[in-house]
Amino acid sequence: MMKNKDFINKIICADTMKLLPEIESNSIDVALTDPPYFLDKLDNNWDHEKVASQNNQYAIKSLPAGMKFDREQGKRFYSWYFEVSKEIFRVLKPGGFFFSFSSPRLYHRMASAIDDAGFEIRDAFMWLYTQNQAKAMGVDHFIKKMNIDRKTKEKIREKLNGWKTPQIKSCFEPIAMAQKPADQTYLNNMLKHEVGLLNTNIKIGNNMYPANVFTVDSINELIDKTFLLPKPTKKEKGEYNNHKTVKPLAICEYLIKLSAFSKNAVILDPFVGSGTTALAAKRLGKNYIGVDSNEKYVKIAERRLKEIDEEIKSGLFAAKEKKEKKFQLEFQVV
Repeated sequence: MMKNKDFINKIICADTMKLLPEIESNSIDVALTDPPYFLDKLDNNWDHEKVASQNNQYAIKSLPAGMKFDREQGKRFYSWYFEVSKEIFRVLKPGGFFFSFSSPRLYHRMASAIDDAGFEIRDAFMWLYTQNQAKAMGVDHFIKKMNIDRKTKEKIREKLNGWKTPQIKSCFEPIAMAQKPADQTYLNNMLKHEVGLLNTNIKIGNNMYPANVFTVDSINELIDKTFLLPKPTKKEKGEYNNHKTVKPLAICEYLIKLSAFSKNAVILDPFVGSGTTALAAKRLGKNYIGVDSNEKYVKIAERRLKEIDEEIKSGLFAAKEKKEKKFQLEFQVV
């Protein structure tokens, strides 16, 4: 087993299940990730770009319109993520937190895998948004192919007007919040491992206690105790970043602020993608370990981190941080 110093503040291009066993046990403060969901197949040759091209849709987080439902997909995902979660459980410190983005369709499988790996499911965050495309598909195409007369087809079409395949427009993403059990009382665990309690000082708006719903639109006017966190802009992601499911930097920063106490805290993202978790950790002065098997995304993540380094050196980062804090204080929580 290698020492963590070989991985700290690096983005490693590797298979997560081969890399995680190399990380020391009880050494990570927080794990934060958005895993792939293998909606079309689950094997070592899985390629999200190939699948996306074939289906003209994202292979991660969404089903192609009209795709046949396969109950076995969820079972395969559970088995795979259970093994991932066991390794994350091992490397986390007692009391350490594990935040895992999911999709509504597979959340129950994910939460069960995490729970069965030994974690305590503490809560679930909900990220709400409205900027998304409906996935449902009309039945006109199938009616046209029916071997019946045109008049009957028109009657069927009129009767089923507005009725589509059972796929709702997705407007939220759940985030599982789990915790490795503390090895003593919360206070003593915090004093020993510097992890296990939540930071309630991070308030937005009218000094609202931290809640578990994030919104990105005016929908926050309808929901009590929500935090407005925007979707990532092209500027935030980087014009060169073509990753399909980049998470908002603000959400990752919020979750790290909420759970990482130590100045030397290490944040692990075993599916780091284009590096948002690592970017958030770096901006907050925390350490990170990022792992991804996609060499292209690893290079994008490294480029984004390099840009942050340049901003810090030039003093631009401090100015941007001050502006962002002022902007956050102006949020009104109803």
